[in-house]
Amino acid sequence: MASPTPSASSSAVSASPRVHALLARLHAASTAQEKSLSQSWFYLKRLIAFYLFSSTWAAAADDHMRDKFVALEEDKCQFMYLIARNSGALNIVEAGTSFGVSTIYLALAVGQNIADQKALGKTVAGRVIATEKEPTKAARAREHWTEAGDEVAGVIELREGDLLETLKMEGMPEQVDFLLLDIWTPMALPTLKIIQPRLRKGAVVFADNTTMVRPLYKEYLDYIHDPANGFKTTEVPYSGGLQMSVYLPREGN
Repeated sequence: MASPTPSASSSAVSASPRVHALLARLHAASTAQEKSLSQSWFYLKRLIAFYLFSSTWAAAADDHMRDKFVALEEDKCQFMYLIARNSGALNIVEAGTSFGVSTIYLALAVGQNIADQKALGKTVAGRVIATEKEPTKAARAREHWTEAGDEVAGVIELREGDLLETLKMEGMPEQVDFLLLDIWTPMALPTLKIIQPRLRKGAVVFADNTTMVRPLYKEYLDYIHDPANGFKTTEVPYSGGLQMSVYLPREGN
């Protein structure tokens, strides 16, 4: 009897059935929110406000988003997991953790990369530094990581508060291999500039929804497309857009 065809998730990501079930449940909940009329209307209003009044955010928007996943889509998460595994990333910074869904994928990759290195007799350490400003979201993220269990335990460090401050605190890794920017768009470039001095040559940087809200990313995109800043970059054609950049600074920069 032929074996059943594995799901796209199990083919891409190495994890226990329990973690796969958790991720499937979280993605389903996030997708349901994103496809709701109220959420579509919210995004449309934000774009209209930007085009008409140059308004990028408001306190009411914070209230609306407080209980929203705004998680990376499953295919993007799988892609990032594979990139992290392929590159052997040991230290990852995730700017904008929300309910911690994508964090699980990144932590799986880092944990498995550490195990690979230890199997070769090497002494290594690594972690995912996650950031979240909203306390209720941070609490939900911790619940999800606890549910994921040993496969991510001990790999994630959550820094609560303004990431422009928490990412400057002591204890940051000297070298960062991978940066995910999944945050309020005006924060993308300031966050990149904080982490850039720590990026190793060949480090990967992702920014989400760079097609859907491209005008809001103008400063960030101008920066990474400027050869003087050391990035090679391309748009990966996922829903909403996904900018993938590799840090390849010239010698002496």
